[in-house]
Amino acid sequence: MNPTFERFMSEATRLAQSAGQKALAAAAQHQQDGGASPLSSMPSLQSLQLLSAGQKPAGNPINASFQNSMAEATRLMQGGNLQAATAAIQAALAGAALPVSPTADDLNIIDVEAHEVGGAPAARRQPAQPAPTVKPGPTGQFITGSHAEASAGSREYKLYIPPESFKEPLPLVLMLHGCTQNPDDFAAGTQMNEAALKRGFYVLYPAQTQHANSSRCWNWFKHNHQKRGRGEPALLAGMTRDVMSRYNIDPKQVYVAGLSAGGAMAAILGDAYPDLFAAVGVHSGLPTGSASNVQTALGVMQSGAAPAAKGKASPPTIVFHGDKDATVNPANGEHVLAASAGAAKPEAKRARSPNGRDYTQRLYKEADGRVVAEHWAVHGAGHAWSGGSARGSYTDAQGPDATAEMVRFFLANPLRQTH
Repeated sequence: MNPTFERFMSEATRLAQSAGQKALAAAAQHQQDGGASPLSSMPSLQSLQLLSAGQKPAGNPINASFQNSMAEATRLMQGGNLQAATAAIQAALAGAALPVSPTADDLNIIDVEAHEVGGAPAARRQPAQPAPTVKPGPTGQFITGSHAEASAGSREYKLYIPPESFKEPLPLVLMLHGCTQNPDDFAAGTQMNEAALKRGFYVLYPAQTQHANSSRCWNWFKHNHQKRGRGEPALLAGMTRDVMSRYNIDPKQVYVAGLSAGGAMAAILGDAYPDLFAAVGVHSGLPTGSASNVQTALGVMQSGAAPAAKGKASPPTIVFHGDKDATVNPANGEHVLAASAGAAKPEAKRARSPNGRDYTQRLYKEADGRVVAEHWAVHGAGHAWSGGSARGSYTDAQGPDATAEMVRFFLANPLRQTH
């Protein structure tokens, strides 16, 4: 048997066994509550193996959604993308092994993990604390807090407070981590706090919970987390406004950036709250409205399908994406950019980072010369923060400095009244 296929089936077996255990527990609880057993619709391991081999199983009925997911997993496996294939299996089993409820779509989870390039293990999350208001001191501070939004629950966060030497109202950058990361890890990898100390701005790092997503991904692919006033966008906007109300922050200089799932959520926030976020940074992410559930998310991650049509342009946006990204197709970065670049013609240049990687930078300007969109294609880079530090996970130190370039772009694009 092909070694790649053996690894694939070994992972499939492990996932099937895990799903079976969860289903048995669910069945027992369901029967205690007076319901019928859901196990009759759960695919057997034999059925899973037959589907992976391209054969249709007999006896045990399998719904069309499961067959489609497994067909996609087989295609991805044959193409050598084991990570995406495993995610497809997880989606298939999650949908087949548990009792179906009217809100099943809201429970879907997708793992959009970045490829780590010499990274360190993620730091342990801090315990929940009431949100403090802390006076700036002689040095920068990194504090823990939490925020609750009536319609969307609560999340912990970390906030970087620059030294008291900065007297005027300062910018704020909202930083959204990728899957499996947390605020401490993301801050270490991107070195955004170091940039904030040098330039003088606040940095807010919300923390996703495992309760909301088992891999701590922001739920960019769920329809109920893509609009103003709903779900995670409402929570993150509320958290941002709360911090703005308690610190000396310039409301015209509030920005949002993120990596992978965090990049996709940053794009959503920019589109949902253009009156709050003056500009957006999307690293290895996806455009607003590109998926509405797990199945479509897996497809757009692989193919880079075009996003849903929108009525108005996005805020000024800077995009970083490795052209060897095997987790999120680089075409997604192009679609993110298109929403803010409009019909402007780009000015392109190719250069080499001092760290070693070549890149192509495209600038999109308005008639007055102001740059409103930038696209950085990092040649040879995978799914990791360009120019980041190995002190954090999912970074590529060889690329151009995404943190420095995003900060430059942000500070050149304050909020305009037209938003």
